[in-house]
Amino acid sequence: MPQLSLEHLSAEWFSLNRKFPPHTQQFVLGFFQDKAKTLSDQFYEAMLADPGASRFLSNDDVQQRLGASMQRWLSGLFASSDEESVKRLIAEQQKVGEVHARIDLPLHIVLRGARCLKESFSTLVEKYALSGDQRVQAIRLVSDTIDLAMEIMGQAYAISHDRNSRAEESYRLFAITQNISKEKDQQRAAVLHWENQMMFSQVVGKKGSELSRIQASDFGLWFRHKGAHAFEGSSESTAILESMEQIDNVLLPLFGAQIEGSEAQVERISLLHDVRDKVRSILFNLDSLFEQNNELESGRDVLTRLLNRKFMPVVLTRQIEQATKQNTSFAVVTLDIDHFKQVNDTYGHQAGDSVLQQLALILLNNSRSGDYLFRLGGEEFLLIAVDMDGSQIERLAEKLRGRVEREKLLLPNGHAINVTVSAGVSCFDGHPDYQRLLRKADDALYKAKSSGRNRVVIA
Repeated sequence: MPQLSLEHLSAEWFSLNRKFPPHTQQFVLGFFQDKAKTLSDQFYEAMLADPGASRFLSNDDVQQRLGASMQRWLSGLFASSDEESVKRLIAEQQKVGEVHARIDLPLHIVLRGARCLKESFSTLVEKYALSGDQRVQAIRLVSDTIDLAMEIMGQAYAISHDRNSRAEESYRLFAITQNISKEKDQQRAAVLHWENQMMFSQVVGKKGSELSRIQASDFGLWFRHKGAHAFEGSSESTAILESMEQIDNVLLPLFGAQIEGSEAQVERISLLHDVRDKVRSILFNLDSLFEQNNELESGRDVLTRLLNRKFMPVVLTRQIEQATKQNTSFAVVTLDIDHFKQVNDTYGHQAGDSVLQQLALILLNNSRSGDYLFRLGGEEFLLIAVDMDGSQIERLAEKLRGRVEREKLLLPNGHAINVTVSAGVSCFDGHPDYQRLLRKADDALYKAKSSGRNRVVIA
């Protein structure tokens, strides 16, 4: 989708303003600077009362952050008079549109908000001693300016949304891994490992409430967070999810039922057969899915074979959507190798590449199948840890830091060296914009680096 140039939009903004006399522009500017808080309060009161809009907002968000942002936006909407300030204003509208697309805020809610602002202005301006013509001119200027701002936001929204949709579809094909045969074997093994653990737990007499749930196993995490998306819409994927639900929520709880004598043994054996049938169904459908999807688009870092930046927005957006729907949490960990430049300067870039590859392997071996590992570029990595709260992710981040610190890394010249990493951690707090999560993790990483390195800082 082609985007109108900044020069074209600036000319349009100036053209709009020239239609109105200076005294009207001055009145509107003074009004919005004076009444920005009143308009903002009325706007968010209406939005919080709207079922469609309220799921993207909370009273805390409005009080702590959004109210002040809206007031700044309203105060600046009519304050730009020279070319540079108008260009900055237009860039601000484009940025807002991109944020709306990133959090998947429906466009009709944005337009409803614009209508609410125009109605509020029309009501409040009635209290001012203006002639009929002056009032009409002021209402037209406000309405036309907000409409133009919405057009600019809308175009940026559409371009960003289209880009996100293409990445989403591309990621759907990629979401499992590049080496599909290896992934198939690994996930089949994970299913069978869970089954063996469950059977052993029964032999040693564990109760139903103590049995490990398949949805929380390595396979369950992988399929719910990766496989289900990669195979979205297929009957096999639906069947696997239903089988896991049946095992966890229907069959396993029955192992805790109080049944006496020989009936207990017969009932237990029958339940074990039912679980095994469900596991066989999962394996059958899993094989079918892999056979249907044996060519996947690559989205991996060439050096480390970790994911690259290409699909990070898609993954984060889906994790936010999933965590919000299921009332769960996840975390982002940014990791940076300390003094990596010294490795390159001392041993050469080939040694540096070897360090990056070995670090990627350490991170992979100490994370779970359902987690996502990215190389962001240079010596910086990112981990998205699914289904984790603050205390769990702090332990995981410390575990990763400690493993790296203790590991001897072999260089091409035969020397072995130790490196350390600094880490910044940010936990999902319900906010729909993943960029906020990344910024918090980056800020925490900066604190870890500036306070001595080789440490974990929680945002």
